[in-house]
Amino acid sequence: MTEHRLEVADVFRTYGDDFLARWGAVLSPQQRKAFEDIRACRTAALGGHVDQCDQCGHCAISYNSCRNRSCPKCQAAARAQWLAEREAELLPVEEYFHVVFTLPQQIAGMALQNARRVYTILFRAVAETLLTIAADPKHLGAAIGFLAVLHTWGQNLHLNPHS
Repeated sequence: MTEHRLEVADVFRTYGDDFLARWGAVLSPQQRKAFEDIRACRTAALGGHVDQCDQCGHCAISYNSCRNRSCPKCQAAARAQWLAEREAELLPVEEYFHVVFTLPQQIAGMALQNARRVYTILFRAVAETLLTIAADPKHLGAAIGFLAVLHTWGQNLHLNPHS
């Protein structure tokens, strides 16, 4: 039998009561629901069923999943399926590139009061830059297509507008 790998739900079950005692008052209802769902995921708390082998009669209990979109265990299969579907949509080209354009911090603050204007300028500059450089024979010498997405916050949750 393989050794049990520690999961988020294990941490929630082990330290959940202490965490809630200290921080429960600041959790939103959605955060508390996700917390409780993940903690109960694949335990008797959510019910289950018995699987029995047709050949030898061996029985195994399978507990139900929480199906919460924030649960890393429940969403692993959905994530893998989504990634496979996106991969199937990729064009049969040799390479894809991820390019990030970040606004300087001095301008980022202006985006809070003038979002439409600042982000319009950002996307126009991104488009012109990518099309111009790609068309230059010294670089790629090609007409390209691209998708631009606006992200306004960084991983640290500080203002960081970038495309």
